[in-house]
Amino acid sequence: MPADMNDYFKKRKPSTPEPDSNGSGNDNGGIDYESPFGGNNNKALAIVVVLVALVLGFFVLKPYTIINSGEVGIKVVTGKFSEKPLKPGLHFYLPFFEKIIPVNTRVRMITYSNTEKNEIGDTGYRGFEGGLRHNPAIQVLDKRGLTVYIDLAVQYRLRPESAPQTIEKWGTSWEEKIINSKVREVVRDVIGRYPAEQLPEMRNEIAKAIQTKIKEAIDSLPGKPVILTSVELRTIDLPKKIKEQIERVQIAKQEVTIAEQMKEKAKQDALRKAEIARGEAQKKRIEAQGEADKISIEAGAQAKANKLISQSLTPALLRLEQIKTQKAFNEALRVNKDAKIFLTPGGAVPNIWVDTKGREQKTVSTQQ
Repeated sequence: MPADMNDYFKKRKPSTPEPDSNGSGNDNGGIDYESPFGGNNNKALAIVVVLVALVLGFFVLKPYTIINSGEVGIKVVTGKFSEKPLKPGLHFYLPFFEKIIPVNTRVRMITYSNTEKNEIGDTGYRGFEGGLRHNPAIQVLDKRGLTVYIDLAVQYRLRPESAPQTIEKWGTSWEEKIINSKVREVVRDVIGRYPAEQLPEMRNEIAKAIQTKIKEAIDSLPGKPVILTSVELRTIDLPKKIKEQIERVQIAKQEVTIAEQMKEKAKQDALRKAEIARGEAQKKRIEAQGEADKISIEAGAQAKANKLISQSLTPALLRLEQIKTQKAFNEALRVNKDAKIFLTPGGAVPNIWVDTKGREQKTVSTQQ
């Protein structure tokens, strides 16, 4: 058996007491035990107690925190904000002397509307996501002092790198002090330049002016604590009388538009008919011109033919034609001996009167 075990069992065995002067043992019957809390056992127990206390203190005091994505942590040491934000991850701190404040840097939204009554977003995740704030529609006065309600939606987020300075300066209600106040100020300034009845017509210009001025107002703050994502002009709610007036004007404009359309249609119909008439007239002129050109061409061709014929009529040709006619005359006399003959003055071809069997006369003119 090992020496250390022998020592252990020796310590556990009762020691033999020395007899006293009267030959008897000690007062406890001669048995002596070692205290269980003495020696090395006391040290082990102390270590266990310390470890248990540390574990309990770790879970009770929780000297750590986890920064999620889309957040930054701000460490506060004895009431003083650290300048550098903590990135997402696990971070430790000393309780009672330090603490870490998680700050949401995701895109957030404030809506200004009279139609929505509650906060937007899932209640179970509102603390994690930061929630979407809802405010009543912005009540402003137009150029003439009439009340107008503006429905807006503003998207923004906290600038991560300057989050400690922003929270230190503006506090946890920085949205109310930066976004809400600047939005209301700009909207009142822009809408106050226009009369109510012009607001619907100038909607695009007004929306652009509101977005530009809100961005300029927020970016002009020291350190640029907020990044503005978008400003959406949703609705311009006008007074009832102004709405009725605009509706009457719109109806009148529609009627004028309809009349203009009918006038334009009639004009187009008249132009179409006039174009058809001009086409018909042009067609007739072209046909008449074609007929005249045809007659002119035929006359020119006939004149040219006559000219060629007259140029070809020589005395010899005329004599030949006369001989041919005389031959035909002789043939006619041979068939009908009662035929009567007379000559046209100045003509080369005689006219022959032929007596038929019925004593009816016909004029036969032979021209060769």
